[in-house]
Amino acid sequence: MSEPLYDVIAIGNAIVDVMAPCDDEGIEKLGLAKGGMTLVDTARAQELYDAMGPAREISGGSAANTLAGLAALGAKCAFIGQVADDQLGEVFAHDIRAGGIAFDTAARADEPPTARCLIFVTPDGQRTMNTFLGASQFLPAEALDDATIAAAKVLYLEGYLWDPEEPRKAMRRAISAARDAGRKVAFTLSDAFVISRHGDDFRALIADGQIDILFANEHELAALTGIEDFDAGLAELSAKVPTLVVTRSEKGAHAVSNGEHAHVPAEPIAKVVDTTGAGDLFAAGFLFGYVRGKPLAESLTMGAVCAAEVISHYGARPEADLKELVAKRLG
Repeated sequence: MSEPLYDVIAIGNAIVDVMAPCDDEGIEKLGLAKGGMTLVDTARAQELYDAMGPAREISGGSAANTLAGLAALGAKCAFIGQVADDQLGEVFAHDIRAGGIAFDTAARADEPPTARCLIFVTPDGQRTMNTFLGASQFLPAEALDDATIAAAKVLYLEGYLWDPEEPRKAMRRAISAARDAGRKVAFTLSDAFVISRHGDDFRALIADGQIDILFANEHELAALTGIEDFDAGLAELSAKVPTLVVTRSEKGAHAVSNGEHAHVPAEPIAKVVDTTGAGDLFAAGFLFGYVRGKPLAESLTMGAVCAAEVISHYGARPEADLKELVAKRLG
């Protein structure tokens, strides 16, 4: 096996987050499901954007956020995702490259426009996401370079992007390329609604041994296994995946890897400002530890540190020096 060029290559939605504060009354008035993620069409996206107060535009997308954290920790990363040839597409491409992440997917010339996620953040830090997937749904398998996929230690896939048919085919091709090269495949389940639509696909991937590292939160764990009891669900799924990582918000996180079980508490934080990207940055910290060969509990701790940083401010990309925070925490 050749020496990898990248630590992690990820395929995900290329999205620009548009974030604004909102009170609970506003959430109710707009008919939104507080704390959830809803897919919206062009008309609804425009309606919600018009209803927003002053907003910040920050490049996002689950897998891209994870890479931003990994790159900040010192990992070599590459991203594959589809933007349109428009202003938000340029914003996304600039931001990800500025973070030191390789991004070579050609912009799409036709409609629809670049994806955006309209995020309403309530005073308790909960984020209510309304996602217009736009151009990101049209990532073709032809956009992948098998040699580039094979050049990364880990291929990281975002469950959100499994929904549209075209990128789903691209991700299946990427899995084959990674496995043929003897690389590891990591997958994040993203959201319970994704599991409700594609759970059979995910369970089949797991049963076929296509996933080496699986990320979930406790709600996604229950949705995938059909088991409400956390410990029973963890035992059930961890027997089928080489490495399983499950986050539980303020209850910390668990990992089971080849029979070894580790748990870490959530890192203390003065104030939760915005939970956007908490799971994404947790995955970043864990994967950094994983590709560096760190012990399971240490990798979990890195994840917890990164998640705590990102929920302390608006936006799903790190603002503080993650290297410094991890070094301080681990001594």
